[in-house]
Amino acid sequence: MPEPDRIIRLKTVLARTGLSRSTMYRKIAEGTFPAQIKITVNGAGWRESEINRWVADPVSWHTRMGRKSSD
Repeated sequence: MPEPDRIIRLKTVLARTGLSRSTMYRKIAEGTFPAQIKITVNGAGWRESEINRWVADPVSWHTRMGRKSSD
């Protein structure tokens, strides 16, 4: 049985990706970085598996996920 996908917070995402906060949010808007998911009324996080996939291949992440850069 596979392990459940963990939710990681902003600080961890920034540390793993090496992106600045503003660059990360710009990439989310462009569709070239995984979007956060709401976990509480005032909190959000990212699926660890999505961040790991992005880190493994950031250039083609949006293509592999079926997104276009114009979205």
